[in-house]
Amino acid sequence: MSQPMYQSEIRSLPLLGRGKVRDIYAVDEDKLLIVTSDRLSAFDVVLDDPIPRKGEVLSATAMFWFDRLSHILPNQLTGIAPEDVVAPEERSQVAGRALVVKRLKPLPIEAVVRGYVIGGGWKDYQATGAICGIALPPGLQQAAKLEKPIFTPSTKAEQGTHDENIDFAKCEALIGPALAAQVRDTAIRLYTEARDYAATRGIIIADTKFEFGLDEQGTLHLIDEALTPDSSRFWPADSYREGISPPSFDKQFVRDYLETLDWDKTAPAPRLPAEVLDKTSAKYVEAYERLTGRKL
Repeated sequence: MSQPMYQSEIRSLPLLGRGKVRDIYAVDEDKLLIVTSDRLSAFDVVLDDPIPRKGEVLSATAMFWFDRLSHILPNQLTGIAPEDVVAPEERSQVAGRALVVKRLKPLPIEAVVRGYVIGGGWKDYQATGAICGIALPPGLQQAAKLEKPIFTPSTKAEQGTHDENIDFAKCEALIGPALAAQVRDTAIRLYTEARDYAATRGIIIADTKFEFGLDEQGTLHLIDEALTPDSSRFWPADSYREGISPPSFDKQFVRDYLETLDWDKTAPAPRLPAEVLDKTSAKYVEAYERLTGRKL
């Protein structure tokens, strides 16, 4: 197994920026190279310790979903192999962890869909009886399944700051009523189809976030990542029950560990012990293999 990659170093293409997890390079005026590192962010802070094989899992999982959900809307993929756009000596950095994608105009929101009351939604519900302004029935327990999935958008935060949950009216103000409705309806459809498929593989997708972009004709595209362990909560169906935070296949394992520490959730983050790194890596790999039926 190759060493974890905290950061790519592609010299043959201009570096446009580094996100929490992904490094973005310009291929030409129409295309980007997105390299998924093994970095992990928790509570919007990038940790110093990379998770072995994480970038491979995220890329392979996203590719699986882009293909499976392509009938719903176009996505960012170009079909060009990442190895074909970098120098020969750089191919090992992109193999299995990079995508060549269309240059699209990203929307300034994250499209979050929730099917269960958990995480920040659970805290919001406990305080207000609602999630992002959407009133819910009284008496719900932690991890309760909602009768229907709800769309709870957020703003995109700069690195090191926290995303801000917004109501639908604010979403309409940011991107316009017609586009907001299209994003909401598309996100809920994507989530619903993915949730129903995952259920056949013994996995509950509790919630997820999508990102969308527009091409020059204004056509909506699915971009960034899709239904990965970083952007979703995956729970094993056989150990799910209401009233507790279920065990998960995603980075919730790291979040739960960090919650036991005296840390104020601002940078720098605590270092992760080897046991947490190894178990988190295993969770990511198991998520992909259980979801797809394929070996990584």
